[in-house]
Amino acid sequence: MDPIAIVESNEKHAEWPEFRSGDTVRVSVKVKEGDKERIQVYQGVVISLRRGNLRSTFTVRKVTDGIGVERIFPMHSPTISRIDVVSSGKTRRARLYYLRNLRGKAARLKRVDRRTDTEAS
Repeated sequence: MDPIAIVESNEKHAEWPEFRSGDTVRVSVKVKEGDKERIQVYQGVVISLRRGNLRSTFTVRKVTDGIGVERIFPMHSPTISRIDVVSSGKTRRARLYYLRNLRGKAARLKRVDRRTDTEAS
């Protein structure tokens, strides 16, 4: 058996909410500064998801002071303490790399309500 498959079968998986490309997420990341540890919130649009069991990652893009910043998070990293889905966006693609070239209102995505019937009531 493949050594990677053996390790992945023994590891426990983190349970995060369902999200897709185009969703705006708030990722709480544990940051260690010296001997102190704090939580830093990173909020932005998910532009790609890479599925791969324990190796899965997702890329979040945010624009701060007119500068686009992208960060790749490993899905099962112990540094991620929490993931919240802020809103859902309507997309027709799985990878939203075209958002890198858009500015202002053109970079917005249409919002959609993806809640289930039990959440809506």
